[in-house]
Parts: sequence; C-alpha cells; structure tokens
Amino acid sequence: MSTESTITRATAEIVRRFANLSTTRDGAVVEGRQLIRLAANSIRATHRGQLADAERQLTEAQRRLEALCAALRPYPNLYWAGYVQDAMKEVAEAAITLAMVTDRPLPSPTDLGVEDAAYLNGLAEAASELRRDVLDSLRAGDLPRAERLLTVMDDVYSALVTVDLPDAMTGGLRRTTDALRAVLERTRGDVTLAAVQGRVEVALRQLLGDGFGSDSGDVQVPAGRSGGKVTGVPAPKP
Repeated sequence: MSTESTITRATAEIVRRFANLSTTRDGAVVEGRQLIRLAANSIRATHRGQLADAERQLTEAQRRLEALCAALRPYPNLYWAGYVQDAMKEVAEAAITLAMVTDRPLPSPTDLGVEDAAYLNGLAEAASELRRDVLDSLRAGDLPRAERLLTVMDDVYSALVTVDLPDAMTGGLRRTTDALRAVLERTRGDVTLAAVQGRVEVALRQLLGDGFGSDSGDVQVPAGRSGGKVTGVPAPKP
C-alpha cells in the first residue's frame, strides 16, 4: 500500500469523525438553548404561583437534559465544552427555586443529574431569585414568609462562602456568590424596614386606639391622655 493511499484513507476517516462530531455539537447547542428556555419558563411560573406549570416545564427540562447527557458522554470534549454545563445550571436553578418557594426539601445533584459545579452555581442563583418572592410577600403583608425566604437566602450564602476552591473547578462560583451577597444585603434591608414599620404601626394603633385610621381626617385621642380631640392633624394612613 502506497504512502499516498494511507494518508488519504486516514484523512478521510478523520474528516468523517469530525463531521459526525460537528453534527453532534450543533444538536447539543440547540438542545442546550431549549433546556435553558424551559428552565426559565419554570422559574417564571414558580414566581407567579403557577406551580403545576412550573412542575411540568421542569419535568420536561430534566427529561431532555438526561437525554442530552447520555448522547454526549461518548464525546467528553463536547460534554465539558460549557453549553451543557450552562443548561445543567439553569435546570438546577429552576428545581431549587421551586423547592425553596414551596418549602420542600432541596433536590441533590444526583436527584437532578447535574455536575457539582453546575449545582452550586444554580443554588446561588436560585437564592438570588428568592428576592422577588420576598418583595411579593412584603407587598402582600406576609412578613413571616418574607423572613423565612430571607433565612433561606442567608443559609445558602453562608454555605457557599465557605467554598474556597479555584474557579476552574467550581465554574466561577466565587463571582456568583458575590452577586448573591449583594442581593442578600438589599433584601435584608427591605425586610428589616418592613419589620420596623410594622412594629411602629402596631405601637401607633395601641397609642391612638380607635382613632387610628379614622375617616374623619382628625385623630381621636383616647380620653385620659389629652382630654379631647386633636384637630388639624391628618389621620395616619393604614
């Protein structure tokens, strides 16, 4: 066999393998985008209280992620290229957000079929997502729920801040944790302000009694404190 024919055959085989790899890669990129879309839709449904829809979107995302991972395991360079890990992170974020909002046990990386770095980054981003639910709870006057969600955010940050490993190993977890810290501190300020305002309102109601929030435009002061009616002072708004 001539050297030329050997080179031609070897080159043709390599090109064929590259073509197959390229086709697999293109399909993986498209599927990864679909997974991210499903995860984002699940998170939006969770925030809106549409839990059945959130579960449906998440289940579909997990099914497709499992199929994608199985298809790419023979191609480690594609499996670890980044777009699969991004999809894993988004699916983990959606699943963890749903569990946190509904006060269920958190799924593990094994439960979700995701890598450890993707799970930790998804955990951090899920904790940041809770800010929206905290604010919704405050607007609804549900301070206990807001405080529960804030505690979850704090617990996640306290755990992640102890992960002191190279970014190449954790997928940039340090940056994600720093972003969570900023969200956590803003949220803590909002909850603290709401709690203080609530205590002030209770104190005012106790002080002013039935006159608090009356429609007359004047504050009725209980007898024995000032002996009458304070005029010209608008009634506090509830």
